Amino acid sequence: MRRLIFLVAIFTSMYGSSQELNCAVVVNAQQTGNENVQVFKTLEKQLNEFVNNTRWTNKTFKSQERIECSIVITVQDYQSDTFQASIQVQSARPVHNSSYASSVYNFNDKDFTFKYLEYQNLNFSANQFESNLVSVIAFHVYMILGMDADTFEFNGGDPYYKQARDIVSYSQQTNSKGWAPPSGGDQTRNVLITNVLSPTFKEFRSVLFDYHFKGLDLMADNVKEGKTAVATALSQLENLHNRRPNSFLLRVFFDAKADEISDLFSDGPPVKIANLVSTLTRIAPMYSRKWRNIKF
Repeated sequence: MRRLIFLVAIFTSMYGSSQELNCAVVVNAQQTGNENVQVFKTLEKQLNEFVNNTRWTNKTFKSQERIECSIVITVQDYQSDTFQASIQVQSARPVHNSSYASSVYNFNDKDFTFKYLEYQNLNFSANQFESNLVSVIAFHVYMILGMDADTFEFNGGDPYYKQARDIVSYSQQTNSKGWAPPSGGDQTRNVLITNVLSPTFKEFRSVLFDYHFKGLDLMADNVKEGKTAVATALSQLENLHNRRPNSFLLRVFFDAKADEISDLFSDGPPVKIANLVSTLTRIAPMYSRKWRNIKF
């Protein structure tokens, strides 16, 4: 995980003129067998300019406050101007008084079909559908902004999540994949933002704040106290699990945090976490191999 964040940081340093984000956008077309076709290179260049040069908020971000993130678009097939792809989005946030960046958002969006003509304008409208390509990218930008803000202020991501919800609202009228209302076990953009804003899953956002601001940010001054606070924050997820077992949001959280949690509690001063390991094994069994690395 640390190597991934480090590579993202190096890659994103090329885009220092960004507003809120330092984002590396990669278009990987190897699966098409025609990865050297110019349209993919043009698309990658335009998306980097679009994501990093668009003013997404009214807030002024200092250079050191810009969010480190990456967007990797894997194109599986394309015909003329129609592309079938998936998109992997990741973001990280710095930990106070350290050189470490903590993974916050790690989402694999598999429902990504879009139309693109080389050199077409990419413009975002807060209240109007422009294209599925723009809507999907903008949705994930606002999820990055929202989750990052939640780690610094309790429910600080509200304005960004609400914009993400607005994007879902006007984009779902196009009947493109990923925007439809929740149905069964769907794990789509619509489901993601619906769950994040639902009181049913309130612990997800409170843990984002407590884990980072009350936990990781204390570790430079007192490692043991910081680790204890992280463990306390994670214990809140048991309430979410009891209410909605195997929920989508728990998977979203641990996709970003499992490696870090395992590393954090496998080294350094010991804290009382026997109950935490039991809880993690119960609520996130898909990562049980990582939980076995934890020492207590």
